[in-house]
Amino acid sequence: MPKALVELEGVPLVRRAVDALVDGGVEALVVTIPAGFELEFNDALGGVAAPVRCVRGGASRQESVACGLSALQAPDDAVVLVHDAARALVPPSVVRSVSDAVAGGAASAIPVVPVVDSIRRVDDDTSVVVNRARLRAVQTPQGARLGPLRDAHAAVANEGVEVTDDATVCEFAGMHVTLVAGHRDALKITEPTDLILASAILQSRKET
Repeated sequence: MPKALVELEGVPLVRRAVDALVDGGVEALVVTIPAGFELEFNDALGGVAAPVRCVRGGASRQESVACGLSALQAPDDAVVLVHDAARALVPPSVVRSVSDAVAGGAASAIPVVPVVDSIRRVDDDTSVVVNRARLRAVQTPQGARLGPLRDAHAAVANEGVEVTDDATVCEFAGMHVTLVAGHRDALKITEPTDLILASAILQSRKET
């Protein structure tokens, strides 16, 4: 099963992620999906309070984002956010902060949080402590204008450059990346223990 369809408290991650984007002001969505799961994704996304279109993704995250951008029917100056379904609990306030930064003139914008773990860089058979005070962990959604973001993805594809997020794509194309405050709730759900933490976050939200 694709991770996006894994359920958190009875709701697929992709549905929670899409609802968070809509609550943050997103007006239309394109969801890239793996082949053979069209019915499952359509069921998961039924009744979303904004137009949603599912399109087939690529072999990598980078290719899937490019497919999604190609499917968007919007002007080149539209503000576009690229989000990972694994960050299903992103607060709507973070979504708005990213989109507001781009709408306000930022070439691209990403949410970040301070690194709290001690970090060591491994070099062959030795390791060195890295000063975490200047480090930030990157989250999604990541935003830019549609036209420049499409061009940036085309540039990395033409050069054969592999990247792990859209901030790197933008930087490759010479675009400045603006940082906005992320949130610990927007953890990336990767392992079973992450689902336990995410469930606790949901329970905490119900109690407040």
